[in-house]
Amino acid sequence: MSDWKMFDGDGHVRELEQDVFEYLPESYRQRRDAMLYFPLLPHHGWHRQALGSPRSGFLIPTLRDWQRALDDGNLEGAVLYPTRFMHIGQIGIPEFAADLARAYNDFLYDRFLRQERRLKGVALLPLQHIEAAVAELRRVVKELGMVGGILPADGLPRPLGHAEFYPLYEEADRLGCMLAVHSQNSLRNNDLFLWLDEAATLAHVWPQMRQFTNLMFSGIFSRLPNLRIAFLEAGCGWVPYLISKMEPRMKRKNLLTPSSLIADGRIYFQCGEELTTRRDIELLGDQCLIWASDFPHEGILDMAAAVKEFLTREDVPAESKRKIANENPRRLYGLR
Repeated sequence: MSDWKMFDGDGHVRELEQDVFEYLPESYRQRRDAMLYFPLLPHHGWHRQALGSPRSGFLIPTLRDWQRALDDGNLEGAVLYPTRFMHIGQIGIPEFAADLARAYNDFLYDRFLRQERRLKGVALLPLQHIEAAVAELRRVVKELGMVGGILPADGLPRPLGHAEFYPLYEEADRLGCMLAVHSQNSLRNNDLFLWLDEAATLAHVWPQMRQFTNLMFSGIFSRLPNLRIAFLEAGCGWVPYLISKMEPRMKRKNLLTPSSLIADGRIYFQCGEELTTRRDIELLGDQCLIWASDFPHEGILDMAAAVKEFLTREDVPAESKRKIANENPRRLYGLR
């Protein structure tokens, strides 16, 4: 690689509940032992580490671990998402969801972002309490310099295209920041799975397909010209199929189609690990795809190896690699 560096569009912290807890209001901290006796967030039923150890070890990355990963991969930067707290959509108490989102965002800023300029943050948002979600998005973008907010792919009682969420999309449109529908395992549909590997294969992509379809048919993109949304942690192999099914119906309803939104740089998808990436580039174009390391999930602990694996792929053209791993994530996250 010569005149450009890769930018990681989706990396992770592994936040510990006891660490985030210290950023909650005093009223919670006075009940610390009772609060932490139970999980702060509901979790899914498919424990991936229960039947064996990870492929390449397990890491709860510190700031120094992330700095080392950036150096080892010769990365320009990385955007950080949560792990456990991605399940915030499953919280049933709106006020608690709001307090927990703010605590996580303060934790992320204090422990990582303010100490390393190459790291960027996407904020947790309590969509159960839409007024609080709007205020929190405004706070983290204007005061903490974060680049956008997370929309839970699952857990909420209504899909993301529901009108109750429009004030948040309107605020993102005003701020000019992105939003990310980020998949996670959840309690929903767990009864449909029989095996751990089945859950690992399908649990991320099902909710993502549902939210993408719902948001496209909601018409929200036609109303808000600056809205940018990324669909992450489920690859992109499912996208061409859905677009082929949706666009004829969307055209009949005079809605902006996914193809037009891709051309305008308003929707993005994570890619890289699938064997179908070359086909997806041919069908979708390379301007809507971003590379994501997913470090340190799934045993991905060697950033240099992850970077080399992508850069040496013979099925992805060189110019597409530059777009996917630098230009596109910078445009998505509003980075100069």
